[in-house]
Amino acid sequence: MKILGFLGSPRLKGKCSKLLDKALEGAASKSAEIKKFELIKYNIQYCRGCGNCYLKKPELSIGICPLKDDMALILEEYTQADGYIFASPVYDMFITALMKTFVERMIALTYKPPSDHAKIPDARTGIAANFTKMASIIITGNCADELREVMGEPCFESFDGHLMIQQVDTVDTFYVGGLEYMTDEIFEKRLDTAYQLGVRLVEKIEKARQHL
Repeated sequence: MKILGFLGSPRLKGKCSKLLDKALEGAASKSAEIKKFELIKYNIQYCRGCGNCYLKKPELSIGICPLKDDMALILEEYTQADGYIFASPVYDMFITALMKTFVERMIALTYKPPSDHAKIPDARTGIAANFTKMASIIITGNCADELREVMGEPCFESFDGHLMIQQVDTVDTFYVGGLEYMTDEIFEKRLDTAYQLGVRLVEKIEKARQHL
């Protein structure tokens, strides 16, 4: 089993990154192969909205984007993985532009005929996971945990559309608030929770596949 982690923070040694590392460590403790993508290190250009990737070549599992960057290679690994952990800080009450750009470019995993006006595209060939692939999401912010509904929920919801189309279930949504003044002792507890998040993700995937 392979679990991919995607870091949407530009701060590679920040608390969001540490929480993702701990979650991946938890997944690895259940014998999963893990890989972390620090998105700031990759060339991921803004979607131009041309529609080329989701309106053409339905036989492909990944639509062809005219932008020449790293996204095609990332999506190739994404389609081969079994589970995902997305981690982003809250920037202006939403996920970072870095993570949002990545999520937008996942549209290449969908297809709809050009004649299907005003309809949501479907997953491309081989992409629909029948809910045997799963994801968890970590969102960090300076606002307290009590403000999860305002600060965290819009971030969690930003992934819903693509995960729904891909038929990927969400296992955990973990909002870690109050980071600005969080003590080391409390942060250690949050790291323990992140570790268990990774463990639980692998266990849930394994359980779902037992019923196939």
